[in-house]
Amino acid sequence: MSAQVQDAADTRLREFIDAHPRLFVLTGAGISTDSGIPDYRDRAGQWKRTPPVTYQAFMHELATRQRYWARSLVGWRRFGRAAPNATHRALVALEQRGQVELLVTQNVDRLHQQAGSERVVDLHGRLDEVRCMACDWRQGRHDFQHQLVTRNADWAHLDAADAPDGDADLDGHDFSRFDVPPCPACGGIVKPDVVFFGENVPRERVEAATRAWAEADAVLVVGSSLMVFSGYRFVAAAAKAGKPVATVNLGVTRADPLVTLKIDAPCAEALEFLLES
Repeated sequence: MSAQVQDAADTRLREFIDAHPRLFVLTGAGISTDSGIPDYRDRAGQWKRTPPVTYQAFMHELATRQRYWARSLVGWRRFGRAAPNATHRALVALEQRGQVELLVTQNVDRLHQQAGSERVVDLHGRLDEVRCMACDWRQGRHDFQHQLVTRNADWAHLDAADAPDGDADLDGHDFSRFDVPPCPACGGIVKPDVVFFGENVPRERVEAATRAWAEADAVLVVGSSLMVFSGYRFVAAAAKAGKPVATVNLGVTRADPLVTLKIDAPCAEALEFLLES
């Protein structure tokens, strides 16, 4: 993007934000790439890799759980150390200006909270915690990592490219040897406290997001292609209700026909002006 085009985009986005003092903000994977966490889709909105594991497969297939946790053992070492970047800090600044009605994130990395955002709903849950699907026993992911490594010491030295879900592209291994820790309280299946594909978003999160967009003046989407319905539905409903919508994302979004303003640019560059004051 040329400097002239960038300046024009900055001006339009600044004017949009200044004109709408109560914003419903929705964020996606594109805001965390600068923190070293890969995103899911390319500029055309297509999958860059095999789609993530489904809830049904994880719950009903031991082999799927073995593959997931083996990959997670490797990927968590870096994912668990990821730090907020300039985009997260810009959205904190927007909240401190009093303009964030609610920030709903599709990410599970908790980087918004680490950066200092307070009005946040983790739509798809949080990867830094695990829970038993039978008795709701919970544990921090760092502590669960210790269990994984203790039971699978020969996997601890492996390395692989990071994947978006906090796991790694660990292929070509016999996952049937991987020992998955059961719930220590009841022996049930332990799952990351995130919403997998095919799993429903908890009702209270949907209701909180719905109230927020209804009370907001406008919608700001940052770093999401909105290809997943769980996030897109709020934008579609807000647009249908006449709320202005601005998107900041590299490439297409599912909401392109609905938007008032589309900024095709890296998130940090587009929101940099929020850190200037």
